[in-house]
Amino acid sequence: MKRLINALALLTACVLGFAVPRVQAEDVVIDGKEYRKISIEEYRDKMKGGWIGQIAGVCWGAPTEFRYCGRIIPENEMPKWTPDMINNAFGQDDLYVEMTFLRTMEEYGLDVSIRQAGIDFANSEYALWHANVCGRKNLRCGIAPPNSSRPEFSHCADDIDYQIESDFSGLISPGMPNNAVRMGEKFGRLMNYGDGMYAGQFVGALYAEAFFEKDVYKIIDAALKAIPSKSGYAEMVRDVLQWKKEFPNDWEACWNKINEKYQLNPEYRKWSCSGVDSDFNIDVKINGAYILVGLLYGDGDLDKTIVLSTRCGQDSDCNPSSAGGILFTTLGFSALPARFSEELDETKIFSHTAYNFPALLDVCESLATQAVEKEGGFVKEESGKKYYYIPRGEIVQSALTSCAAPTDKPLEGEEGYFTEEELKQIKFREYTDAQALEKFFDGFAVSHMGPDMNPGFRNEYRGCNNVFMTHPENREIGAVLSKTITPTKNTKLYMRVSHHLNEAANQIGDYDLIVKANGETLRQVTVSAETVDKTGWLWLEINLGAFAGKETLVEIINQPNGWSWEAAYFSALGTTDDSDCSL
Repeated sequence: MKRLINALALLTACVLGFAVPRVQAEDVVIDGKEYRKISIEEYRDKMKGGWIGQIAGVCWGAPTEFRYCGRIIPENEMPKWTPDMINNAFGQDDLYVEMTFLRTMEEYGLDVSIRQAGIDFANSEYALWHANVCGRKNLRCGIAPPNSSRPEFSHCADDIDYQIESDFSGLISPGMPNNAVRMGEKFGRLMNYGDGMYAGQFVGALYAEAFFEKDVYKIIDAALKAIPSKSGYAEMVRDVLQWKKEFPNDWEACWNKINEKYQLNPEYRKWSCSGVDSDFNIDVKINGAYILVGLLYGDGDLDKTIVLSTRCGQDSDCNPSSAGGILFTTLGFSALPARFSEELDETKIFSHTAYNFPALLDVCESLATQAVEKEGGFVKEESGKKYYYIPRGEIVQSALTSCAAPTDKPLEGEEGYFTEEELKQIKFREYTDAQALEKFFDGFAVSHMGPDMNPGFRNEYRGCNNVFMTHPENREIGAVLSKTITPTKNTKLYMRVSHHLNEAANQIGDYDLIVKANGETLRQVTVSAETVDKTGWLWLEINLGAFAGKETLVEIINQPNGWSWEAAYFSALGTTDDSDCSL
């Protein structure tokens, strides 16, 4: 009977055009201790498949990213896969950020300190967004990890970022979820906290299990053990599993349940920079749910898994990247259709990294070998092949916390902030909001600033350096820049302001700018594409002579007028007694 089953498996594989893995992973017991055994050859094959799955998923979904928010992508608007798409991978943040972490471990070892990891991330030069950009900015401001990700310092700590770049942690941790958990505590805490970090630990654990298991339900069940059961992210995973039971063959019904709870209920998206009212949702829970939709409803089909995770919308290149990476890991590279890799340029270097594709595989194998030995396992040669013997053990979870109610406190002094010696290692220095306002904006203070659109200091915007961006607290309450001064008869308030413009994403915003002195409105103007000059900026001067000799509260209000890309940008702000205050 066993021979018949094996023959049928071989026949099926041949019909599908897949190669049969030469060696199968297995459980073994040595001196009463249970190990997972996998040849290094098979490990590398599966790890390679995982990278191809990541790359294929992000490249396939890239044209749809955040173009479908709060709605399913229609089937006829889903891009078709073509083999040449694979080479769009080299500039993707889903990939190059995690390679920074691999490089840090390659240079300093698996036991590299979180502070060194933070210095390396601070020195990265690629484009970043959301929690990544907040975390890196904090690091460059001198806020050391793990403080750099805390909600006291970041309003993006539940954004998707570590989830999309945690794949590496599982790909170097075959059968070792604890290693993936530790990677989250080190690299995930550079930019994410609570659910934001648990998401990456969960994804890492999914990969770790995928080296030894093909049943998606068993993989998910194993990964759930790696994160606190009372976390919001674990709640989401259990929800999606339950909705799959309720709607076993209707992924859109499952999507509707996800949307109802994790999109429309503001309680489940409070600590994400997308805010609670926007269709745009970068929160880690809803996007993690879309990874699971692909895995659970994809029925093990490579194309279907990626397509469904993409069609869920929102971050629809990151989510299929993770889903594809996990599924492709279960199969291994040798079992993949050629269309997913045949045109990959293996000589090309991933943006701002040290790696082309072969070098990437080599560093992962090296780190996996170190991880096996650190975990108490070993490498053994048998009949000319080398094998990993990986001990099974109890999973040690991270402590339960959340952005809304942190259970620990920020570290203080040299524990929480970089030393002068460490700061000298950081090539790029930035400013906290308070530092920037003091240094560049005449000491104004900011209040009532909401988290949407990641407000704060910008190095550059629309041709101007040192820019401060505000966003209203909500639909009614505008963000306020304020300062108490005592004007003379010649004092003028000046500012250069702009509005949000991202033509590539069809994002054109406006807002009402209101200037008050001691509660009296001195100026109100709509800042929009119609009111700025050809450089994209509007210059304003307001005489404060009427308040001469009086202590005066000056307020500049970024007031919403339609709740669509309501950010205000200031490239100059201050007061002067000069007759000409133009810059």
